[in-house]
Amino acid sequence: MLLLLALHLLVSLVAPLVLRYAGRRGFLLLALAPASAVVWALAHTGAVTRDDGPSELVGWVPSLGLDLAFRLDSLSWLMVLLVGGIGAVVLVYSSAYFSPTAGGLGRFSGVLVAFAGSMLGVVTTDDLVLLYVFWELTTVTSYLLIGHYADRKASRRAAMQAIVVTTAGGLAMLVGVLIIGHAAGTYRISAILAALPGGTAVGIAVVLLLAGAVTKSALVPFHFWLPSAMAAPTPVSAYLHAAAMVKAGVYLVARFAPAFGDRLEWQVVVLGLGSATLLVGGYRSLRQYDLKLVLAFGTVSQLGLLVVLVGYGSRAVALAGIAMLGAHAMFKAALFLAVGVVDAATGTRDLRRLSGIGRLLPVTATAAGLATASMIGLPPFAGYVAKE
Repeated sequence: MLLLLALHLLVSLVAPLVLRYAGRRGFLLLALAPASAVVWALAHTGAVTRDDGPSELVGWVPSLGLDLAFRLDSLSWLMVLLVGGIGAVVLVYSSAYFSPTAGGLGRFSGVLVAFAGSMLGVVTTDDLVLLYVFWELTTVTSYLLIGHYADRKASRRAAMQAIVVTTAGGLAMLVGVLIIGHAAGTYRISAILAALPGGTAVGIAVVLLLAGAVTKSALVPFHFWLPSAMAAPTPVSAYLHAAAMVKAGVYLVARFAPAFGDRLEWQVVVLGLGSATLLVGGYRSLRQYDLKLVLAFGTVSQLGLLVVLVGYGSRAVALAGIAMLGAHAMFKAALFLAVGVVDAATGTRDLRRLSGIGRLLPVTATAAGLATASMIGLPPFAGYVAKE
């Protein structure tokens, strides 16, 4: 695991040089980094299904009892496939999305690979403090990616809004992490889940922990930052805001639901805010004319649904939520990428001005149609299986 993270770090550092000499084709080489994570996860599929996935433990700060601890189980296995697989696809897509004369691609590519590595750390670490470190790395890298078009006021404002909201939630989450770790006598996530500490302080810590998930996954009342982040390039929208960054909050809820799912404060936050987000996002999406905003508010709605499912506390409902997590990441990322093609070909994302796109872009229309069928829940697509 450490080797994979080191690979992402190395590739992110050399990415500007790769794009300087290889041009946009350099994105194809950079895609090998997240793709390697997919290969690694698939190679351990058998062990994961036997509940014997690989783990790694290296001393970090021995005086404080902190370790570089990583563990691959079924939940992290699925997240690695999504983070690595969609990350590789988005990097390949970027090789054709950007203009040959576009500026800042070296920085963009490096930050995108760094974000992929940070997400990889979030979903595989078995240490609460290390989880927070990777969590904040995703916050910083997402800020840089959302604000890629630094000459545009909307991009700068969206990036600042996103980092303020998610950083505030992250700081609250840090306090919760410290309280839980102190009460449990360890920061190892697997050990905490096996022997859950109790008490009023832990109840407060649970709410603080959820603050990180609520802000990262754009739940009500913090849902506003996600649609604003559509000012970012389409590859960023597809990767961060459909498949990876916003799913970090869902992952956090899914990880701790078996332990905290029966607590009243957990149910109030998870079920209450998740349900409200489901309704608000769905309603707001019906009032949009910008294709990316339609998808963005739809994503907000589905994030609310996912949080309710994985955080409900029941094993059967959680399994449904995990299935929906995978299906949503695939069909929504595909739709964002299709919108990017439409935008580049027509110069607009306004539904009122778009007509005849199927005849103009038959391949894109077919891909978008299949992804939409999955989102609707038609058989035999993954969305049908997950929603059933």
